Amino acid sequence: MVARLTIATEGADATAACGEALASAVARGDVVVLTGDLGAGKTQVTKGLGRGLGVREPVTSPTFNILLVHEGRIPLYHLDLYRLERPEELDDIDYFATLEGDGVSVVEWGDRFAESVPNDGVLVALHITGDTARRLEVEALGRRGAVLTDAWRSAIEGLAGVAVTDVEPS
Repeated sequence: MVARLTIATEGADATAACGEALASAVARGDVVVLTGDLGAGKTQVTKGLGRGLGVREPVTSPTFNILLVHEGRIPLYHLDLYRLERPEELDDIDYFATLEGDGVSVVEWGDRFAESVPNDGVLVALHITGDTARRLEVEALGRRGAVLTDAWRSAIEGLAGVAVTDVEPS
């Protein structure tokens, strides 16, 4: 099983296509934690995931709402922790119950509270490498994360504007 991947994308459409490919692998209760600077592509990945889950309404960043719920074949819980200042605020938004819910949870800015990153899921660090180029560093968290990482790797092979490489354990 692959524990870590690097995905290189060229353009917002390719970044979103990676998220759409992930939709073929996710199940209820899965968690995807996204980190990276403003404009790195976190919402593009989530838009693609939503498209792959059959979400019909636009998927936008929930920065001011903190949590948006999108209905698809599996509910998509889209969280954004950017505006939270203290870990205690996670309880105010029912963060942990949401992650344990019946949908797929995507957490943007999930690294703001390192202790809140789940032990099972996928951690994706997005990096800006050019005007439209991005690098996604994918790390499997736990057994389910390893399964998701493997399935995601298979699903993105051959996508236009996308290159994937396995990262050997250090």
